[in-house]
Amino acid sequence: MKLTFSPTSPFARKVRIAAIELGLLDKIELVATSVAPTQANEAYAHDVNPLRKLPALILDDGLVIVDSYNITEYLDELAGGGKLVPASGPARWKVKSEHTMIQGMTDAMLLCRYESAVRPKEFFWKGWYDDQWDRAWQGFARFENSDILSRPLDAAQIALVCALGYADFRFADCGWRKAFPKLDAFHERMLQRESVKISVPPTA
Repeated sequence: MKLTFSPTSPFARKVRIAAIELGLLDKIELVATSVAPTQANEAYAHDVNPLRKLPALILDDGLVIVDSYNITEYLDELAGGGKLVPASGPARWKVKSEHTMIQGMTDAMLLCRYESAVRPKEFFWKGWYDDQWDRAWQGFARFENSDILSRPLDAAQIALVCALGYADFRFADCGWRKAFPKLDAFHERMLQRESVKISVPPTA
């Protein structure tokens, strides 16, 4: 299998962590791929994902699986199922719903990044930026007192540590650690896992 990724992508990081935790990383070839707003990548759009998003998992038979959650669930199934995504019942839907929420929080931070670093300065829309940032911040507040911080490892926890890592990477002065000490403690515990530690994005 081949995984398209960037070391700065929190979504690709999520899949890399999952692959390591599931013991599947040695079955995956990492393919560094560049996608960015306003920068065409016609080959990637044509051959892999017309949305030009990372990551994508290209199976040996040519099937392309897109979206980091779908890839994580595929890898979980490949490893026997039920390890990172509960197989059934309320626990499954809780993890899936939490993951979707955290994915949206990370998307919101990514939009903030684009607004501040990619959009021409004269077109910066502060109201839009503030609204997106509030979505991420309110999400962190929601999870500050959640059992997601203490249960066995699952896909939602992996997504959360990647979201926090992205906040560190792109918004180092945002103050999330001071505002959310329980999330800070969770993040520090997760960094003890080799999968999380070795996938930290490079210095911005």
